[in-house]
Amino acid sequence: MDTDQRIAALEARINRLEDEAAVRKLQFLYGYLIDQCMYNEVVDLFSDDGEVHFFGGKFIGKESVRRLYVGRFRKTFTFDFNGPVEGFLLDHPQLQDVIDIQPDGKTALARVRSMMQAGRHVDYGGPRQWWEGGIYENTYVKEDGVWKIRILNYKPQWHADFDKGWAYTQKNYVPFFSKTFSEGEAFGPDELMDAWLWPERQVVPFHNPHPVTGKPMAPQEPGFLEYSKREQK
Repeated sequence: MDTDQRIAALEARINRLEDEAAVRKLQFLYGYLIDQCMYNEVVDLFSDDGEVHFFGGKFIGKESVRRLYVGRFRKTFTFDFNGPVEGFLLDHPQLQDVIDIQPDGKTALARVRSMMQAGRHVDYGGPRQWWEGGIYENTYVKEDGVWKIRILNYKPQWHADFDKGWAYTQKNYVPFFSKTFSEGEAFGPDELMDAWLWPERQVVPFHNPHPVTGKPMAPQEPGFLEYSKREQK
């Protein structure tokens, strides 16, 4: 490899690392903005054709994304105020990020975990406090040199009341969407999709292959799960 080739390879590597850092910053900033209930700014992180896949529903297009964050979340959590309100907690840390810039240099995929603490203080309509754990499998797009969220695919995995913990979580702790916006659900999604919650367990599909074997990472066939359930009875 001659000098020009080495320089070109180094430039490509630097560009990839810078893109990875930019996507990580974008996702982490999403978490901080959600923490502070700054829903207008959250919507601005999305591309015009952005989507959110959440709680059994797909919100397709930026206006639908706005319907979820500004309509449902802002009205529910902060009484339609764009920012934090006294007595309401919504910590939304972003953890264990695995980011892969795609060969085109304009698309990225990432898997990220969140473990949320949320609730209302006793003096502000509470007490109510709960935990939530979830996994993202997101897609990002680089437009005019700026990385944006193309698909935010958030899969909540479990919820738990703070005092009893996850061993006592009731089924349908947060009900999934059952109707779309066109079917009369005021802040509903454009489409319905499959979803699950603890105590049911499934693997959120990995966007990347196994880093050593190169094979897809998938769990054992469901037959084993049925066997294990029988064994516990």
